[in-house]
Parts: sequence; C-alpha cells; structure tokens
Amino acid sequence: MKLLVITAIQEFSKDIKHMLKKSDIHIYSYNDISGFRDLSEESVGSNWFAGEMDESQSIIFIAFVKKENIDIFFSKAEEFNAKQETLSKIHVAVLNIEKSI
Repeated sequence: MKLLVITAIQEFSKDIKHMLKKSDIHIYSYNDISGFRDLSEESVGSNWFAGEMDESQSIIFIAFVKKENIDIFFSKAEEFNAKQETLSKIHVAVLNIEKSI
C-alpha cells in the first residue's frame, strides 16, 4: 500500500477524478485548500501587476493505493501536464506506508 497525494488548482478537479477512475482508484478523499506562492523574490519586471503574495483556489486528493495502480496514475498525470498551456500542473507524490490499520 502507498499513500498517493495529489495537489492542483481547483479547475483540474474533474480531470483528476477521471484519471483516478481510469487508474482503478475508486476510494479517495479530497478537500478544497488555498494554494500559496510567495512572489516577493521575483523581479518587478517579470511580476509587474501581481502583488507579493499569490493565492489560488486549489484542491488536494489523498488515497491509499495498491502499488500497481501508482504507475498508471503517474502516467496519466504526466500526459495531462504535458498538454497544459498554463503554468499550473498537477503535482503528485507517493509515500510509503510502513504500518496501517
């Protein structure tokens, strides 16, 4: 068992749910969150109209997943990200579960 963690902007929510289903991952939790980016280090020239703090409506998904389904989901997420014309991408992490009940 692995713990799959996915974060993205809220607009990608339906796409992620579709990818989870196609990866045979049918049980998961998700919640709306605020994404945050500190732009204070960015030069004024490249960040002319933006403020120093950038927040976005985001979403997080968490699922306990069989090892064989992880690669399927990663493949779908990489394919999705490659097609994006925006700077936003789907971010995915996998954590090993040492013990669970």
